[in-house]
Amino acid sequence: MRANEDNEEERRNDRHKIKMTLAVALVIVGVWGYYHFSDLAVVLRVLMVLGGMIGAAVVAWFTAPGRELFAFGQEAWLEAGKVSWPTRKETIQTTLVVFGFVVVMALVLFAIDSTLAWLVKLVTGRGEG
Repeated sequence: MRANEDNEEERRNDRHKIKMTLAVALVIVGVWGYYHFSDLAVVLRVLMVLGGMIGAAVVAWFTAPGRELFAFGQEAWLEAGKVSWPTRKETIQTTLVVFGFVVVMALVLFAIDSTLAWLVKLVTGRGEG
C-alpha cells in the first residue's frame, strides 16, 4: 500500500517537473522570439515576450510549486502594504546624506590614490625634480 502511494507521489512530482520545464521553455521561447524576429515592430516583439510569460504563468498555476509561488507573491504583496514607508522629506534627507557620503568617500579615495601614486614615483625615481 505504501509503495503504491510513493509511486503515485513520484508520478505527480514528475508531472509537476514537466509542467515547470514547459513554463520555463515558454519564457525562453518568448525571449528568443523577441531577438529572432528583430525586423518586426517592437510592440509585436514585446507581445511575444509577454505571451511567453503569461503562458508560463498559466502552466505554472497548474503545478503545486506554481500555486505555492503565487500564494507567496500574494502574501508578499500584503506584507508590502503593511510596511511603514518613509515620507517624502525623509527620503530626500536620506538621499542627501548618501550623496554627501559618496562625495566625501570619493575625495578620500582620490587623496589616498594621489598620495600612493606620489610615493611610488618618489620610490622609483620617476618623480619630478
